[in-house]
Amino acid sequence: MTITTTMLALLSNILLLQAVTSTASNTTGSMRSISWYAGWHSTDFPLSQVSWSKYTQLTYAFATTTPDVKTLSLEDSDAALLPQFVQSAHQNNVTASLSIGGWGGSQYFSTNVGSAANRTAFVQTVTELATKYDLDGLDFDWEYPNRQGIGCNTINNNDTANFLSFLQELRQDSTGSKLILSAATSLQPWNDTSGAPSKDVSGFSKVLDFIAIMNYDVYNILSSHAGPNSPLNDTCAPTDDQTGSAVSSVKAWTDAGMPASQILLGIAAYGHSFVVPESSVFQSSSSTNITNIYPSFNKSAEHLGDRWDSPGGVDICGNFSGPSGVYSYWGLFEGGYINEDGTPKAGVGYLFDNCSQTPFAYDESNQTWVSYDNVQSFALKGDFIRDYGLGGFSMWETAGDLNDTLLDSIQSAIGTSIASSDNSTQQPNTNPSSSSASRNAAAPILLALLSIFSIRVAALAYNG
Repeated sequence: MTITTTMLALLSNILLLQAVTSTASNTTGSMRSISWYAGWHSTDFPLSQVSWSKYTQLTYAFATTTPDVKTLSLEDSDAALLPQFVQSAHQNNVTASLSIGGWGGSQYFSTNVGSAANRTAFVQTVTELATKYDLDGLDFDWEYPNRQGIGCNTINNNDTANFLSFLQELRQDSTGSKLILSAATSLQPWNDTSGAPSKDVSGFSKVLDFIAIMNYDVYNILSSHAGPNSPLNDTCAPTDDQTGSAVSSVKAWTDAGMPASQILLGIAAYGHSFVVPESSVFQSSSSTNITNIYPSFNKSAEHLGDRWDSPGGVDICGNFSGPSGVYSYWGLFEGGYINEDGTPKAGVGYLFDNCSQTPFAYDESNQTWVSYDNVQSFALKGDFIRDYGLGGFSMWETAGDLNDTLLDSIQSAIGTSIASSDNSTQQPNTNPSSSSASRNAAAPILLALLSIFSIRVAALAYNG
């Protein structure tokens, strides 16, 4: 990369940074350190292995929607474990939340909030569940309002407006008013009635304590070609590959009226693998330096990821899906791709990309190309969270890390901002005006500019 190209790239980032930081800054001195805990992985990663002191909140996944607005199902997530989860969280002064929905559990969100009568009934359903399990919070992972997810979800043009009406009613409920309410979101603001990303989501900031932007699965086995799983930046990528990143998604949500201090960055303790021929990865047969981060992959070659992956099966829509090719962070270590810090094992092809600021690995023996995160990329995401004034992070998933390698990296980068896991510091959003006012507290642009400059220069130096 020439000096001129480098400076142009830096200038682009600086201008984008100024647009984002003008909207908000987290000046509270503390950030949320959150992870989703998947009940179905509790055998491999029991509650006793959770580093509770490093979290402010853990969110149990998932309760799923059903055709009956009065019923949520915990059938696939070990309902018997949920009380133990809540008890363990409370014993460690950690907020205990429950996520509703998910990729395979969002089928009936639209109908559950689609009418005034159903919204009232759904408020009663979720509050009764919260009371039954002594939950401190509820997380709504609707994938997605007025946009198809898994393939057979009910959809309504008014989904986003109906969702807001439901949350407003939930906030007025005697139980709902005391809960930490959050939502896991897509990279772009939820669709409006036209099917385009909403231009104004400020109403949600008054009823939700925070949102967590799911900045992962940007490229996966369903994509037309491979690419970064969880890019920090995509504004410097080829135009056709500017499909979403932390930088662009935070800008989209803040431009639509969500205060940065109420945005958590969703981070991934896993990566996606693809079967890619060697000729599409390296410049020469003698090289182990990856040169292509957007290669075509063999869609007919089914490839299992780590031991949590499965050969596939029929989903809730009745369609067969093959293996996901997903590797947890520990799975990449166990599979011989990486060292504990995420650097490549000897003989494994590797690249740390300056734009997405994420690593890639390639195993010639089985033609497996992997996009993932490591210590370096998590530290850069921590810098981003701190400098852009975000409210913290939420990681999928607790059990995917390896000896807290990734967790420690991002927390170290954020620094002392993650102050305490004391439940008393996390109160529900009962003062909408304070949330709106926080949008007017601009982050120090010079400090953030210098941070981004140093990140880019360090990344260039790292790659020679």
